[in-house]
Amino acid sequence: MRMKTLIGPLVAALLLAACSSGTPETVAQPKGAVNIDVHGWVGYEAQAAVLAYLLEHELGYKVSKRTMKEADSWRDFETGKVDVIIENWGHPDLKKEFIEEKKVALSAGLTGNKGVIGWYVPEWMAKKYPDITDYRNLNKYAPLFRTEKTGNAGQILDGDPTFVTNDEALVKNLGLNYKVVYSGSEDALIKAAQFATKNRTPLLMYFYEPQWLFTKVKLVKVTLPPYAVGCDNVAARVACDYPPYLLDKIVSKRFAERGGPAYELVRNFTWTNDDQNTVASDMINEKMSAAEAAKRWVAENKIVWKDWMPR
Repeated sequence: MRMKTLIGPLVAALLLAACSSGTPETVAQPKGAVNIDVHGWVGYEAQAAVLAYLLEHELGYKVSKRTMKEADSWRDFETGKVDVIIENWGHPDLKKEFIEEKKVALSAGLTGNKGVIGWYVPEWMAKKYPDITDYRNLNKYAPLFRTEKTGNAGQILDGDPTFVTNDEALVKNLGLNYKVVYSGSEDALIKAAQFATKNRTPLLMYFYEPQWLFTKVKLVKVTLPPYAVGCDNVAARVACDYPPYLLDKIVSKRFAERGGPAYELVRNFTWTNDDQNTVASDMINEKMSAAEAAKRWVAENKIVWKDWMPR
């Protein structure tokens, strides 16, 4: 009889201890998961790292990041494998397909970054050949840019062939004796610019801002025929400069409809080219990981990101 009278209190005590000791049932759980795709340039990686840091450390989300080509990311809005593209460079064709027609994605507002795409030469070339920055004079200088890959034509060095580029059409439609050669990556473009500057070797390259390299290497933009609305509507006929880009954030419709603090943070996220370049420069020049660089920026810029936080 004594054993029976002890069992009840013993069980109750064990249950009380379990509840007070922080079992899985009572431990605070993450608010959810956010899937962010990372595209092939360091500025994008910097921006994604800051967003991920804030989602994890300020809002309690689990963040999964994967490296993807731009078009592949858009396709995965349908499958649910991606929630956020944090820096989109135009892509009206993809917006039409996935936002307007399939209705599986939407814009979550501007990033605050102002994007520029164009052709650049090292500053020393612009000083030595003052008229080289006018596209109408490029044929005169084509022999300077010849390589084994281009024969008698000059070389225009591009990055990854999946980057936004009109360069092949520009060469053809502007009657330039040049050939586009794809280096394969942003890193290859950066190394080419650094080498050409240090060793004073000729280089004509596709490049863009925001980009930390401009704080270390002096490059001068080549003047192309001015951009006008609609001049790039037909890719094969493009004969004008790239448009100014107001970069935006793209999210899956599912992610937006779920709402919550994660979506509010993404929607509120807005910073400057200088902010992005600071994080990217720490990653490259200070040899910091993306997470480390993001942590430093967050620690030093609370006055910026506190306004992004859900209220």
